[in-house]
Amino acid sequence: MFKRLAGADEARRDLLEQCKPVLRTEILPLNFSIGRIISKNLLSDIDLPAFNRAAMDGFAVRSCDTRGAKPQFPVYLDHFQPIRTGMVVPENYDAVVMLEDALLRGHQIEVSAELYPYKNISKFGEDVRHDEIVFKEGHRLRPPDIALLAALEKKKVEVYARPRVAIIPTGGELVPLWARTLRPGEAYEINGLMTKLYVEMWGGEPFLHDAVPDNFELIRSAMEANLKMDMIILIGGTSVGEKDYAPKALKELGDLLAHGVRIQPGKPTALGIVHKKPVICLPGYPVAALSSLYLFVRPTLKKMAHLEDSISVILAKLDRKIASKSGYLNIVRVELKSDKAIPISASGAGILSSVAKAHGFILIPEEKEGLEAGEEVEVTLFE
Repeated sequence: MFKRLAGADEARRDLLEQCKPVLRTEILPLNFSIGRIISKNLLSDIDLPAFNRAAMDGFAVRSCDTRGAKPQFPVYLDHFQPIRTGMVVPENYDAVVMLEDALLRGHQIEVSAELYPYKNISKFGEDVRHDEIVFKEGHRLRPPDIALLAALEKKKVEVYARPRVAIIPTGGELVPLWARTLRPGEAYEINGLMTKLYVEMWGGEPFLHDAVPDNFELIRSAMEANLKMDMIILIGGTSVGEKDYAPKALKELGDLLAHGVRIQPGKPTALGIVHKKPVICLPGYPVAALSSLYLFVRPTLKKMAHLEDSISVILAKLDRKIASKSGYLNIVRVELKSDKAIPISASGAGILSSVAKAHGFILIPEEKEGLEAGEEVEVTLFE
């Protein structure tokens, strides 16, 4: 039996309080920095544009020469210069008349629109000034941000390093993916793959360990060998059975914050801190592991990676009544059809196909005993 079951919010709060953002930095080529977080205020080394630049195809002119120009009363100019978008505006000219508002007539142009200074010109430094802060520390780089930095002649950028995450599957029954045909009692090691993909998606740098047999010393040694990582995730061996060694190894090496959480599925989850690093022990059943990935790994990893913990949620009406386990946070997979949320399975922590068929999940709070058909629910979308 579990000595004490922690509430999901309590367990998550205790874990997050102990975790700090990773402060290591690295310098990356600009074209490999998509999605990364700026580690310090980034200043421009140049003015952009570096010259007065034509914003239209047309003719560079002196704006004062166009005073009073109208379609009915055009003016005729002797001083002008043909120009194309992006070209340097010659000195002594302060506006560009568009082709639509000008006609070339011999050595003159006929202008049918009055211009003011810098009309149709991108002024020197108009976009970005030298020494201006382009992005502040903590900004997440998007494609247009990278395009701007490229225009500012930046080739590299300093960003926060991704949290390094050791993923250690445990279980003597596990066989490496595609290694051979399974024998009775064996299973492919799929949880490590799923966890690795989510760690990458959530801003971490995963290191997937070979599966470790159900042996206390081997599991403890695997944890010790990865203490230079920023986070350790163990998978399997988290319950209270004879061969469930992960929480025991965690407790020997550091602080066991929680072993057993009031969530369904995912009750055998264990959380702790070893050498100031978060250690999260996921249950071996895939759906239970996925629940704990979302509830505990995701927010912890996002905090360590300097990322906002925002996730897509939509409202829908429950298609039918759902029963839930009182006193537990119930995580129910649902399929979405129009504005309906259709429960796929409220139980079955090993039925991974129920997740593949689901669009997301709903959370039924501990204090509620199920939900009624027609209730409006928040559906958290699977990423």
